[in-house]
Amino acid sequence: MLDNLSLFVQYPPLALDVVLNGLLIGAIFALAAYGMALVWGVLNIVNVVQGELVVLGGYVTFVAVQWGLPPLFGLPLSAAVMFCVGWLIYRAVIFRVVDRDIFISILATFGLSILIQQLANALFGSDVRTVDADLGSVHLLNGMVTLAGIKLLAFGLAIGAGGALWFFLRKARLGQAIRATAQDPRAARILGIDTDRVFAMTYGLNAALCGAAGSLAVMAWTIHPYLGLPYTVRSFMVVVVAGVGNVAGVVAAGLGLGALENVAGFVFGVEFQIAFVFALMVIILVWRNAMAARKRSHLE
Repeated sequence: MLDNLSLFVQYPPLALDVVLNGLLIGAIFALAAYGMALVWGVLNIVNVVQGELVVLGGYVTFVAVQWGLPPLFGLPLSAAVMFCVGWLIYRAVIFRVVDRDIFISILATFGLSILIQQLANALFGSDVRTVDADLGSVHLLNGMVTLAGIKLLAFGLAIGAGGALWFFLRKARLGQAIRATAQDPRAARILGIDTDRVFAMTYGLNAALCGAAGSLAVMAWTIHPYLGLPYTVRSFMVVVVAGVGNVAGVVAAGLGLGALENVAGFVFGVEFQIAFVFALMVIILVWRNAMAARKRSHLE
C-alpha cells in the first residue's frame, strides 16, 4: 500500500491518469444516481433494486451485440427496454408500496433485487461479461495518460443527460407534473394530475437511466449478476451527498466518487476497492446524522 501511495505522489502523470479515469467512470455512477434521486424525491422510495436495473441494462447491450448489433446501438436500446421493464415493475410491485412506510419499500425492492440477481444468474451464468465498444483511446502527455473513448462518451452523456433532465423537469408538461407530485401528491391530485401515471413514468425514466448506465458499464468495465449492490450503494451515497433534486450536485458527487474509488483501488489494491465504497457509505451516513443532530440542536 505504501509503495502504491509513494508512486501516486511521486509521479504526477500516473496520478493524473488514475484521477481522470476515475472521474470518467464516475459519470456512470451519476447516471444511475439521477434515477435514484427521481424515485426518492417523487415516490419517496429508497430503491434498493437500483443496481440490478443497471446490471440488466448491461445485459441488454451484451445480448444485442451477441445478436450482431453494433455496440453503441445497445445504448439507446438498453434505455428503451429498461424503461418498459421499469414501468412493468412499477405496475407489478412498486405501486403497492407508494405512500407506505419507507422500510416497506426497502424490503420490497430488496426482494426484487434478489429475484433479478437469480434470474440473471440463471439466464446468463455467473461469468463476467464485457463488450468492446471499439472506440479506441485518447493519449495525453506523450502516452502517459490514457483515456478510453467509451469513458469519454460516458462523461459526455452524463453531462448531457443532466442538462436534459433539468430542462425536462422545468419545461416539459410531464416534468412539471413530476415536480408538482414530488412537492405534494395530494395537492397534485386535486389539481387533476394523474399521480399514478406520474409515478409509473418516473420509475420507468429511472430504469431507462439505469439501462443507459448499465450499457456504458458493460462497455467500459464489466458486469455479472451480483454486481448490483455496489451500484445501489454508489447511487445512494451520491444522492445523500448531493441531495434529492440537485442535478448539478449529483453530477459533481458522482464524478467525485468515481475519482475517490479509483484512487483507493490504486492505493489499497483492486481487491479493496468495493470495501472502500462500503466504508465510505458508513462515513457519509455518520456525517449526515451528525449534521442533522446539530441542526436539530440549533432549532431547539
